[in-house]
Amino acid sequence: MKIHLAASLALAAALCAAMPAASADRKSMPEGAKVYILWPPDGQVIPGGKFWIRMGLSGAGIAPAGVEKPNTGHHHLLIDVPPPPMDEPIPNDKNHLHFGGGLTEARIELPSGRHTLQLLLGDADHVPHNPPLLSNKITVIVPPP
Repeated sequence: MKIHLAASLALAAALCAAMPAASADRKSMPEGAKVYILWPPDGQVIPGGKFWIRMGLSGAGIAPAGVEKPNTGHHHLLIDVPPPPMDEPIPNDKNHLHFGGGLTEARIELPSGRHTLQLLLGDADHVPHNPPLLSNKITVIVPPP
């Protein structure tokens, strides 16, 4: 699976490497805060598998990883996996994409097949909030070439 991001991967990797281990006290978010996928919609067919994912957040703010500011976090995209443990930093691999620079959109590429996408908001240390802010899980279909 190829992943192409519109932002500097070097910056994201540096931010992730600088983060300490999970903190014992998970950050809270305002009641009613929601994270959601703006595009693509559930069931979208994506010829060629390349697309821009657009991520939203209401009732709270976006802040880059490493920035301790109340009621903020940054997006993580879960691809074809269930949510990770909620009391540990979110993994950083091809199925758990970090947008620690505060991105709200990125270009990604998926191989042919059915894929699930879900957003999970992480705090300054990439740990999910308490309670966690998870989007609805959507499915996208990439037809064979």
